[in-house]
Amino acid sequence: MSYKAQMNGGGESYSGIVPTKRSNEGQGGPKEIVEGRPLTKENAEAPNPNRTPSREYGPSGLDRVRQAAKQDKEVRFTALLHHVSVDLLRSSYYSLKRRAAAGVDGMTWAEYGENLEERLADLHGRIHRGGYRAKPSRRVWIPKSDGRQRPLGIAALEDKVVQRAVGTVLNQIWEEDFQGFSYGFRPERSQHEALDALWVGITQKKVNWVLDLDIQSFFDKIGHEWMIQFVEHRIGDQRIVRLIRKWLKAGVMDDGRWFETEEGTPQGSVISPVLANLYLHHVLDLWVKAWRKKVAQGDVIIVRYADDAVLGFQKREDADRFLKELQERVRKFGLELHPAKTRLIEFGRYAATDREKRGEGKPETFNFLGFTHSCGRNRRGYFTVIRKTIGKRMVAKLKDIRQELRKRMHDSIDVNRKWLQSVVRGYFQYHAVPDNQERMKGFRGAVLRLWFGQIRRRSQKCRWAWTRFLERLGVLIPKVEVLHPWPSVRLAARYPR
Repeated sequence: MSYKAQMNGGGESYSGIVPTKRSNEGQGGPKEIVEGRPLTKENAEAPNPNRTPSREYGPSGLDRVRQAAKQDKEVRFTALLHHVSVDLLRSSYYSLKRRAAAGVDGMTWAEYGENLEERLADLHGRIHRGGYRAKPSRRVWIPKSDGRQRPLGIAALEDKVVQRAVGTVLNQIWEEDFQGFSYGFRPERSQHEALDALWVGITQKKVNWVLDLDIQSFFDKIGHEWMIQFVEHRIGDQRIVRLIRKWLKAGVMDDGRWFETEEGTPQGSVISPVLANLYLHHVLDLWVKAWRKKVAQGDVIIVRYADDAVLGFQKREDADRFLKELQERVRKFGLELHPAKTRLIEFGRYAATDREKRGEGKPETFNFLGFTHSCGRNRRGYFTVIRKTIGKRMVAKLKDIRQELRKRMHDSIDVNRKWLQSVVRGYFQYHAVPDNQERMKGFRGAVLRLWFGQIRRRSQKCRWAWTRFLERLGVLIPKVEVLHPWPSVRLAARYPR
């Protein structure tokens, strides 16, 4: 049964909120610290607030959608497309990367903007009258660190604009449903927040075993029909559902040939991260939440970033049972755990002593979001998790810098200095976490040696000596310093109890 809901503040009404039975789960208390959720904030891409009769500013249309989604976790929205306005399309266009590669239409960001208002008006009309057609993604292959290639799909610019706008609307609803331990590709969340939550979870909870989880070829194996079912849990507007179907079925162009996509979503498209989070929300997150509450005998923590997740268990029996049941769970939805990257290891405050008693050596390490995590002790002798930049990742980055310096062989020293400063500064912005200073010193030293070697090869009569180079140029490269606070400090500040 549907009814028309008159929304206060803007005189705007829309039909199609279908009330269903509320969940038996209450609002509950605050989340545990490693899984807290921030207060909802206004989406930066939402339209301007509407003027109320009392001449005060009321909530925008998207804000009211979010409020309705928050108040009732079971409500389905049957009228959403009208929120995809010309203003939202314009905002979506300006939020795209300016220098991104063009899709199959060859249209760049700058070219599309030459006649922007007319293009957006035409696009808006086609969307609302059903005349919009999604173009296939252009497939490109990106080399991976292990020698393989990763397929990426580059959508046409017009498709990017529509996907960004629709994703903005859908996020108002789904952000109220997603779990606190999900961090990948979500507003107001970052990789470092996921790293902080994992560090705090392992050090402050009873964790003795860690499951390093990876889903094999996740973006390529997403089931289209399952995806549509998950979308329709909350979205009853069939116009929105049809748009999602168009993007899933648009296919890919590879070397001039069109290939149908019967499963998966192009990795690299604007809408893919939003849909991927929804898929894993239903396949993994909700199931883990229920499993931890009903099945687990000890403590269980989880941190997920996109298709990479790390779980911590207090008891080995829970870890073994969880892994076995998880394999069956994901297989039901057409997915498989990566056999090489999914590992259960002994990890925690007692791992080192227990393994030493058994004569098994040091505890194993695991990688997550660019860092190798290992068991260690702080200055006071207490257990802590040591995080260091993954060695292979740092070597690959230095290799890229070496190749770029060769291309810049004939650029001036000042030009190369500015470029290296930006590279090192950007690298430190992500990797300069506590306990990672030695790796950062190694990275900075390697960059200086590469630059010194380039300068000496510029001329056979080069008079630069290493000491003089360090005094004149080496001091201009950013120094090593910890730029991130301790995870417990930052997490406590963001999620105060």
